[in-house]
Amino acid sequence: MSQHIRIKDIAAYAEQEVTLRGWVYSRTGKGRLQFILLRDGSGQAQCVAFKREMQPEDFELARGLTQESAIIVHGVVRADERAPGLPGGYEIGIRSLELVQLAQEYPITPKEHGTEFLMNHRHLWVRSNRQWAILRVRATIIKAMRDWLDNEGFLLVDTPIITPAAGEETTTLFEVDYFGEAAFLAQTGQLYNEANIAAFGKVYCFGPTFRAEKSKTRRHLIEFWMLEPEIAFCSLEELMDIEESMVAYVVAQTLEKHQQELEIIGRDTDKLRAITPPFARISYDEAVERLQALRDQTDDPVRKAELAIEWGEDFGSPHETALAGLFDKPVFVYHYPTAVKAFYMTPVAGRPEVCRSVDLLAPEGYGEIIGGSERIHDHDLLAENIDKMGLGREAYEWYLDLRKFGSVPHAGFGIGIERTVAWVCGLSHVRETIPYARLLNRKYP
Repeated sequence: MSQHIRIKDIAAYAEQEVTLRGWVYSRTGKGRLQFILLRDGSGQAQCVAFKREMQPEDFELARGLTQESAIIVHGVVRADERAPGLPGGYEIGIRSLELVQLAQEYPITPKEHGTEFLMNHRHLWVRSNRQWAILRVRATIIKAMRDWLDNEGFLLVDTPIITPAAGEETTTLFEVDYFGEAAFLAQTGQLYNEANIAAFGKVYCFGPTFRAEKSKTRRHLIEFWMLEPEIAFCSLEELMDIEESMVAYVVAQTLEKHQQELEIIGRDTDKLRAITPPFARISYDEAVERLQALRDQTDDPVRKAELAIEWGEDFGSPHETALAGLFDKPVFVYHYPTAVKAFYMTPVAGRPEVCRSVDLLAPEGYGEIIGGSERIHDHDLLAENIDKMGLGREAYEWYLDLRKFGSVPHAGFGIGIERTVAWVCGLSHVRETIPYARLLNRKYP
């Protein structure tokens, strides 16, 4: 009996009889020869049906196969540098064939389809080469982030999805009925991680987060995944060092493991090879000055309007894109105005209007992929901020408790998986970076 193998391992079985199980990606040929491109999730291989080498009923089965039919192929691996596939260079000479299911007419064909059609058929679209490649890169990015943190002594600690209070803006909360009481879907695991660092020193959580933000931009999702490290006895400068090292590692791992997938996506890998430490670090003050200079240098009224900004305003997408465009690597922007950041961020000594916060902006127009800060570790100052923002003490009593029992300076950040994948893959919209996107107007499939 032939051995079942995965297509990604095909090179190790040259001249051996093997079994492949998968789906028909395409079929071409006529007469006595049929070419079946088979995919099994790990790759694609050309399987050649030659009439004189098969039982008549098996060859007739090969001739009638439709796109996405599920089959089992028994045959011999042959080296042929002309053979298409992923990885390619090998093909299967079919000896026998089993039909698992003959697929109906497949709705996604090689012809051009609109985005809405493809998103409505996302459950099928994920089978295509491009989507297959993107989601494989996503998996490696997530693994690389976690591997880096694990190797640096961070501990994974899971945080709740249902919470009693806002972690970020109260205007973007999803409220749920928690047995007659109001609760919310988590915007972040950060607040709980601040409790966990007192037990473990360095922790991270990884999971879905939810923002009821009525935005239709190419950078926003309603439900997205975020990885959030938190570190005791950590300054903002040390935090930037951590972010820089982790991001560089993630990009290096992607380049090492996914040259083929990046080629399918059409990514310019030379730009990714430039992503090595150090990354530039500029203050918010300097960033505003640079944006104002860029605005003054253009005669385009539309561009002038996009770049218009005054000190104290938060950056929009055009501002982030313009700033990142000044660098060929990610750039840190630190010390944002306190008014545009969350209630838990430490003010700068002597400048309470500015906080110890930092965003990492990706190059090529991808904007913020990481947001982080030093957290307020003084009980009274944090309580004052909670009251000032009208958040209500009751839901935050446990969070304030952390400042009574061994409170220390600490810092942390959140990195959005989908924005990172969009940047690394060079995608124009985050909707392709997640298996099933939840957008303002989309919750199906």
